[in-house]
Amino acid sequence: MLSDGTIIALSTPQGSGALGVIRLSGPLAFEKTQRFFTPRSGQKWEVIKPNQAQLGTFKNNGALIDEVLVTAFKAPHSYTGEDVIELSCHGSPYILQQIISSYLEEDILPAQAGEFTLRAYLNKKMDLSQAEAVSDLITSESAEAHRIAMQQLRGGFSKGMEALRQKLIEFKALIELELDFSEEEVNFADKTQLEALLTELEKEISELKDSFAYGNVIKKGVPVAIAGKPNVGKSSLLNALFNEEKAIVSPIAGTTRDSIEDTLILDGVQFRFIDTAGLRQTDDTIESIGVAKAKEKVAQARILLYLYDKTTTDSVLVEELKSLYHDNLKLVLVQNKIDLAPEGHDLAFAELLKKQLPASMAPKSLGISTKKTDSLLPLKKELVETVQSLGNSNGIIINNTRHYHALEKALKAIEQVKKGLEIDLAGDLLSIDLKEAIEHIGAITGVIDTDQDVLGTIFSQFCIGK
Repeated sequence: MLSDGTIIALSTPQGSGALGVIRLSGPLAFEKTQRFFTPRSGQKWEVIKPNQAQLGTFKNNGALIDEVLVTAFKAPHSYTGEDVIELSCHGSPYILQQIISSYLEEDILPAQAGEFTLRAYLNKKMDLSQAEAVSDLITSESAEAHRIAMQQLRGGFSKGMEALRQKLIEFKALIELELDFSEEEVNFADKTQLEALLTELEKEISELKDSFAYGNVIKKGVPVAIAGKPNVGKSSLLNALFNEEKAIVSPIAGTTRDSIEDTLILDGVQFRFIDTAGLRQTDDTIESIGVAKAKEKVAQARILLYLYDKTTTDSVLVEELKSLYHDNLKLVLVQNKIDLAPEGHDLAFAELLKKQLPASMAPKSLGISTKKTDSLLPLKKELVETVQSLGNSNGIIINNTRHYHALEKALKAIEQVKKGLEIDLAGDLLSIDLKEAIEHIGAITGVIDTDQDVLGTIFSQFCIGK
C-alpha cells in the first residue's frame, strides 16, 4: 500500500467549489513545486520560510494555470513527518486536474486512500489509535461523536492504553525475575498484591470494553425503532419529530408497508429513527412482508419506542412486547393520542403493563400527542438520557470494533493469569499469558508491530487526501 516516493492528492471534495486544496508529501515535494510556483513577493524558493503561506502563480510550460497559495512544511515538522506542500487554488475541476497532472508528469505518485495518515503513523507522528481517530473525526456527524474522536485524537485513549500496558509489563518483569532466581527460592512478587493488581486491570479493561456499547452507537447513530399496532400514530410521531411529512398518514390500517428511516440530532446525539409497518396478522402479502421487516428493524435497534393507545388490551401488548424484546434493547412505552383520552396519560395502565413484563426489560413510560409538539419534549429528553445511560460519557470511550476485540482478548488472557495464580501455575506459563495480554493492548496503539494486512484494512477506509 505504501509507496517510497512523493505522493499527491486532492484533499477537498470532488466537484466545483470556491477553493480546492492539493497536498503533496515526500522528498520531491519542494523541488517539484519550485518548478511550477513563482511567489508574488519575488523571493527565491530557497528563502521561503516553512509554515508560512506564499501567494503566487502556478505555471506549466509557461502557461498560467491559476493564482495559488502555497504553504510549505519542512520535515519532520509536518502532518506526515515528511516535507509537505499544501496548495490552495480555485476549486474548478479543470484547474485542479491541470495542477495535479503537472505533478504527475514529474514522477509524483497519486496517493492511495489514507496514505498521508499512514505515513504520519509510520513516522511516529501519531499512534495507530490516533490515526483511526482522524477518520472518525472526518466522518463525525454529531457533537458527541466529535467529542469522542477528539479525545482519541488528542491521545487520551492512548495514554490509558499505555498505562495499562506498563502495569502488565511490570507484573511480567516480577514473575520473570523470580524465574531467574528460582534456584535461590527468592520471591520478588507478593501473590496477594499480584492478585489485587490483576483485579484492578481486569476492572479497567472491562469498563473500557463495556464503553463500546455507547461509543459504537454514537459513532454510527443510535437506531430507534418506532413500532406498534396499525393506526396508533407511528408515522405521525416520525413526522412530528422531524416537523416534516416524512411518512404518509392515513386512517386506513396498513398504510406503512416499508420502513422509513432518517436521522435527527438531539442534544448532540445522532439518532436514526425507523418508522415500521403496523404489527398485526394479515393475509395481504405485501403488508406481511412489511410486518416481517418491522420485526427485523426492531431486532437491530438499540431503543424501541412502542406506541399504543387504549384500544388494545394489556395482554395483547404484553405478548407482543415479549416477542420483540432482545438483550441490547432499551424499551420505552409510549401512550399516544393522550389528547383524546379524558384522563390523559393513563399511568395505572402503564404500571399494569410494566408489572406483567419481566424485570429485565425495565421499560420507561410516558404519554404524548403527536398533535402537540410540546408533549414530545419529555420523549426527546428520555431518548438522550437513555443513550447516556449506555456508557460514562465523561470517561474514555471506545468506538472502534478492532479496539473492542483487542480488549476482549486481553481480558481473557488476564483471566487466565488469575486462574494460574489460584492454582500456583509455574511462572513461565503465567508469563506466556501475560505476554499475550501485553501484545493485545499494544496492538491497539501500534506499540506492538502491526500486521501489514491490518494496516491496509484500517487505512483503506480513509478518504484519498487524508
